[in-house]
Amino acid sequence: MGKTAELLPGTLDMLILKAVSLKPLHGYGVLQRIRQISKDALEIPQGSLYPALYRLEHHGLIAADWGLSENNRRAKFYTLTPAGRRRLRDETEGWNRLTSAIAAALNATPEEV
Repeated sequence: MGKTAELLPGTLDMLILKAVSLKPLHGYGVLQRIRQISKDALEIPQGSLYPALYRLEHHGLIAADWGLSENNRRAKFYTLTPAGRRRLRDETEGWNRLTSAIAAALNATPEEV
């Protein structure tokens, strides 16, 4: 896409849940995965990511286990819990409804009103 897009309020948690649903990831891996799956359109600041990971873990939506990163450093690896899987499904459905409604509104023609 070339240009990064601004993250909408309330979407960071959904993106994190999606990223860790694909495979267990450490914090920096979550940033990389979001960048990858958004085709470089979304770049999450580390200062936003780590509080969100803590919040999601605290709410039981992700679980963390210690492991070794690619460069042999100790890191927390995050996985989706069953509650996190349900939340991701619900938020994805809500997001898809919202984007469909906005697309319909933006594509409205004078003849339709």
